[in-house]
Amino acid sequence: MENWLAVLFFFLSAYAVIANDSIQTLGTWMVSNKNIKWYWLATFASLGLILTLTSGWYTYNGDISFGRLEKIPYQPITWAYGLAPLALIILTRLSVPVSTSFLILSTFANQEVFQDMVVKSVVGYGLSAFLAYLTWIGLSQIIDEQQNVKAQNESKWRIAQWCSTAFLWWSWLSHDLANIAVFFPRSISAQLLLFTCVFFTAAIFFIFSENGGSIQKVVINKTGTQYVRSATLIDLFFASILIVFKEWNSIPMSTTWVFIGLLSGRELAIATSLQKRDVKSVFPIVRQDFMKLVLGMFISVLVAYLVNLLK
Repeated sequence: MENWLAVLFFFLSAYAVIANDSIQTLGTWMVSNKNIKWYWLATFASLGLILTLTSGWYTYNGDISFGRLEKIPYQPITWAYGLAPLALIILTRLSVPVSTSFLILSTFANQEVFQDMVVKSVVGYGLSAFLAYLTWIGLSQIIDEQQNVKAQNESKWRIAQWCSTAFLWWSWLSHDLANIAVFFPRSISAQLLLFTCVFFTAAIFFIFSENGGSIQKVVINKTGTQYVRSATLIDLFFASILIVFKEWNSIPMSTTWVFIGLLSGRELAIATSLQKRDVKSVFPIVRQDFMKLVLGMFISVLVAYLVNLLK
């Protein structure tokens, strides 16, 4: 029974994590490539995921979490563990950008590891917001993101965007695959890896057929995310930040907090550099996104408490 539950919750979490976090990695790419059929975008994303999964499995001796779970040992799976992925699916449908790391891993991690995850995520939010603000203040002196790319440069920026998206997709997966792999032993067989790749591909195609779902609003309501140049810069910045934190230590963190911090810092920078826009108009957006993160953390702690109580 335990093995069946592990497989069931693994695939339930796989869909929930990708559906909720698609705004971070593929959101700007999807928004700025509306002229391309969704199934071609899904094919590109699926190939990147399969390559990342396979390389991680091979490099880390069967561990698809890229070593992010070394401080969270495998635990026998019971029905209680299904509360976390179910809650994540519901929150995703409600457009809440909850931290999948907090919601899923908090049910497995001890108090010390969870505290380290929170600290690392909060630092990630603040650092990402601060660096994004400085970066986009500087960029505003060089380029105007509100203007479309010149026709002769369109293809160059389009290639750059797809490359930056691939880089970001790999960076994010090497972080957040831990949120899914936690339901399995730290080393899986080649057969299970193949089955996992097939399921992931099906989930990605479903998510892309829905244009990312309702949670895409978090990206759509930000300034200029539909432009290929803006999307490229956001993806490149986010991927670079994730690489820094990945090399810092193996403690999992909330990439959602880092991404929302990035968007908040960028919005403030754009408002600061545009004389026609009041900076105060940005604060309601920043506050709303931050309150959603806090709500997600509260729910994560509550779910973790319930799971441990039921166990």
